[in-house]
Amino acid sequence: MIEQLKANYGYLFEDELLQEINSVGTYKDIPEGYQLISIGDYIKSMPLLVSGAIKILREDANGEELILYFIEQGDTCAMTLSCCLGNSKSEIIAIAETDTKLIMIPVQKMEEWLGKYKSWQKFILQSYHDRMTELLQAVDTIAFLKMDERLFKYLKDKAMVNHNELIHVTHQQIAQDLHTSRVVVSRLLKKLAMDGKIELFRNNIKVIDL
Repeated sequence: MIEQLKANYGYLFEDELLQEINSVGTYKDIPEGYQLISIGDYIKSMPLLVSGAIKILREDANGEELILYFIEQGDTCAMTLSCCLGNSKSEIIAIAETDTKLIMIPVQKMEEWLGKYKSWQKFILQSYHDRMTELLQAVDTIAFLKMDERLFKYLKDKAMVNHNELIHVTHQQIAQDLHTSRVVVSRLLKKLAMDGKIELFRNNIKVIDL
């Protein structure tokens, strides 16, 4: 595990911290589609992504979901940090967007390292900043973009985190992530295809205009 840690976090953390992460962290392989965190969960450890991507969603009172952002290799989730450090229940859902490898860090070490390592403190603060920026972008997307623009941004983001312009996704899955209907998604996908921004296949979409 130490070699993967150095490859992904060696530019951020000093060797001593990398060795501590290696000794106390729990390495996990998460399959695509697996739900790591549910609403109301108590979170006792924080994920460091070694590879893959995780999508973070919110859920309304009716159980409808809305995607907020993706976290990728080298990232962590600010909302997970808040729940860990505050010993509070999760207010988000986390689902593996792709097959994902991660290292779970115990909450006790997270707090200890904030005072012990400047690099860890900088990483945590930068993670908060990055996730807050993405949350503001999510709010802007919902408030100011038309649904076809939201849909195309979603497709581009999904292609980027998958590192593949060909996305395997159904119209119903898109509708759930964007909190809209499958009929609306199907209609707008056809429009994007006519505009030359995407190509449609059975359960696959190719994003052309990245």
